[in-house]
Amino acid sequence: MSINVRNNKILFVLCILLIVGICFWLFKNNEMYNKALKIHNDVITIDTHCDIDLKNFTDDNNYSSDTNSQVNIPKINKGGLDVPWLVVFTAQDSLNQNAYKKAYKNAIDKFDAIHRLVDKYSNGQLELATSSSEIYDIIKSDKKAIMIGVENAYPIGENIDIIEEFYNRGARYMSLSHNGHNQLSDSNTGEYEGSYLHNGLSDLGKKAIIKMNELGMMIDISHPSKESIKQTLQLSKAPIIASHSSARYLCNHARNIDNELLDMIKLNGGVVQTVAFATYLKEEDKYDPKKVSVKHLVDHIDYMVSYMGIDHVGISSDFDGGGGILNWRDASETFNVTYELVKRGYSKLEIDKLWGQNLLRVLDEVEKVSKSF
Repeated sequence: MSINVRNNKILFVLCILLIVGICFWLFKNNEMYNKALKIHNDVITIDTHCDIDLKNFTDDNNYSSDTNSQVNIPKINKGGLDVPWLVVFTAQDSLNQNAYKKAYKNAIDKFDAIHRLVDKYSNGQLELATSSSEIYDIIKSDKKAIMIGVENAYPIGENIDIIEEFYNRGARYMSLSHNGHNQLSDSNTGEYEGSYLHNGLSDLGKKAIIKMNELGMMIDISHPSKESIKQTLQLSKAPIIASHSSARYLCNHARNIDNELLDMIKLNGGVVQTVAFATYLKEEDKYDPKKVSVKHLVDHIDYMVSYMGIDHVGISSDFDGGGGILNWRDASETFNVTYELVKRGYSKLEIDKLWGQNLLRVLDEVEKVSKSF
């Protein structure tokens, strides 16, 4: 047999093996994709932090159409996102009555916008939920559920009773501060500013924690300082949440949760909602944030699951507030998170917990604690 014939036979065999390998790879990936798709459709997917812009809540421009925002009805339908948690956010300003009054108006405008979306613009596709049971009922009726959170309690000024007003308007979580110390709590920004106002919570902030426990409103610790978070965990009679934070062990940012706090949150029974915000997933001085992807998000999920346990980790995007990464750039790509979780070996039960059941467990426990007051 000539060398050319022998070489041709070897090449032919190699080609066959390559084709078989490719076919097997395609089959396995298709099988995994279909498995992920079924899981994604079966579980309740909750994104605990989506900011809003009032410009997207008008008669002429709203979420019923595919607005430029990362979240709207067409996008959540395409991505299979069941419960976007829309956020009433107010930026930090001066600590005086005039500034509080202005912030309060901004907050009410955003509450009204969310209700307008549900009641008017959604054409029956959305319904406001204020409890886990309402979420289940809404999903069963083939609608999407909207929940409301408050990012920064600054708008309440010095009037604790406004927390109850926010609760009655549908808010089911609230953070005491944002970027900047306020009348209630120090912020994480104190870490790089090198100064604090209260060394944790103010007396008013401590009263706010008790009021939120009494009402059945979840306490969000994503933005306050570490000392504020520790004091909150010591004071709260109910589990808390971090609505959009990641693991500090993997990315050294003041907005992330370090291992000491993870230990305390686990003991408290709370949940950390890992966030798809590039800066909180990979350090800017070492990596290009534009290259941060769903894989890095799930790296943080992996770490916190291994450290805290599957019952204390969830998922959030911070869409329209700086969030969005490769393969989860907006709500239409939500499935890609589930797909990556399946590829990492997470079971349907585990994915169900990560996407929503852990968060709903906390919500239920917070409601239960409120009944003891």
